[in-house]
Amino acid sequence: MATGWGSLLQDEQQLEELARQAVDRALAEGVLLRTSQEPSSSDVVSYAPFTLFPSLVPSALLEQAYAVQMDFNLLVDAVSQNAAFLEQTLSSTIKRDNFTAHLFDIHKQVLKEGIAQTVFLGLNRSDYMFQRNADGSAALKQIEINTISASFGGLASRTPAVHRHVLNVLGKTKEAAKILSNNPSKGLAMGIAKAWELYGSANARVLLIAQEKERNIFDQRAIENELLARNIHVIRRKFEDVSEKGSLDQDRRLFMDDQEVAVVYFRDGYMPSHYSLQNWGARLLLERSCAVKCPDIATQLAGTKKVQQELSRSGMLEVLLPGQPEAVARLRATFAGLYSLDMGEEGDQAITEAIAAPSCFVLKPQREGGGSVKPSDDYSPDHRLTATHEKL
Repeated sequence: MATGWGSLLQDEQQLEELARQAVDRALAEGVLLRTSQEPSSSDVVSYAPFTLFPSLVPSALLEQAYAVQMDFNLLVDAVSQNAAFLEQTLSSTIKRDNFTAHLFDIHKQVLKEGIAQTVFLGLNRSDYMFQRNADGSAALKQIEINTISASFGGLASRTPAVHRHVLNVLGKTKEAAKILSNNPSKGLAMGIAKAWELYGSANARVLLIAQEKERNIFDQRAIENELLARNIHVIRRKFEDVSEKGSLDQDRRLFMDDQEVAVVYFRDGYMPSHYSLQNWGARLLLERSCAVKCPDIATQLAGTKKVQQELSRSGMLEVLLPGQPEAVARLRATFAGLYSLDMGEEGDQAITEAIAAPSCFVLKPQREGGGSVKPSDDYSPDHRLTATHEKL
């Protein structure tokens, strides 16, 4: 017999039993992480955190997220190609944040030398929350867009089965049938595979830049396995390995252990703690190459909170996406408020408003970026590719 939600949520014993069954199913499905005690070993693993019940998403907002994602991809691409916009927007951040300054120094050096790569790949993830309007309706609001190393696309492929199982245990078969299938790892692999194909070397490899202590390796393996099924081989290396064994030939083709690299997929390099002096040198070597970087350093910079704040200014989208009023409208409808804390009139005003209504503001650092599940089939002629993961 189907269980009522109200009585279920009051029954602590039943919830505990349901949680045990959900954990077992998550382990069986491969929703896994390495443990914090052994982050470099898969000898002992645990389940990745997940909600016991699936979240309800209004269909109209889900469709809105799908519809606007290509607009976001094109916007990120436009920002990444606009060196003047990036320099002006990040000028204050560069003065105060060494990490962003290092990234921007590499960006400038590559521009000065001349960009060698001709194919660009973006695996972007939009993170949303629902805003409750005064009339009670829900609105889709983007919290951030991640342009480097966006994770959990692989594990998200396995999570729907867990939630279906939970609902079926409760006898809620109709609700279980409504859970959408999702295969982000396949979508991510399709984007990487297309970039590998356009690079044009059948024996070249995909280089995955990984951390030594990587708890989330199963998420990454899902993408690697999808690529291997397409006969595209992935080699996992750390920045230190690139520094010691990576090289460029006279045409700036990238080689790792004497193997040519077509695509560099970053699952590291998005935080200051990921870089030593040696690692910064490795990042520069990778950026100077003609291999497809996912993302290239300009796209990583385009994903910072400071850029997102600037994009929300009146008239800025029209400058970056000229002649596309419908795309601008779709994008602007998802924008949440972003406020500068820079010294000066604008920062002072933001602080005054936050003090007056503290519950309406969330303080987040301006250094963020991330990557992917819905790949685009419309690959543009200049080979700037995008694949997306809408996390709702």
